[in-house]
Amino acid sequence: MDARTLQRIHRVRTAQLNLARADEVRAAAALASETEMTRRIAALVEAVAPAPASTGGYGMAGTALFRERLHRSADAAAFRVEQAEQRMLRAGETSRAAHRDQSAVEKLIDRARREALYREARDLQNAPPQAKKRHDPC
Repeated sequence: MDARTLQRIHRVRTAQLNLARADEVRAAAALASETEMTRRIAALVEAVAPAPASTGGYGMAGTALFRERLHRSADAAAFRVEQAEQRMLRAGETSRAAHRDQSAVEKLIDRARREALYREARDLQNAPPQAKKRHDPC
């Protein structure tokens, strides 16, 4: 491959690597957000724990309904955290693959540069010696 093609491939691979890293950062942020949401729901569940109070049957029924909804929300949040973890793993693998691709292109560029230097040095060695013009004193 010529140098222009390798440079173009390198630019594309660099752009892909940057996009993969951005996806990885977004996945990490989503995971942190879902984990925080799960923690807040768990805190709400603990805050609505049944307490021995004389609120009557209606108050207990309302609290039980609210707790049941919170438990469903907690289950859904746990599922979202699990999905966010899977997205994070996939994004990390994509980022590593993009980095490997970019490194391979960089190695190809370095190899092409070394071969060009070697060719140039060999051409200089194989070139006929240049005769120096000697001017005799007149």
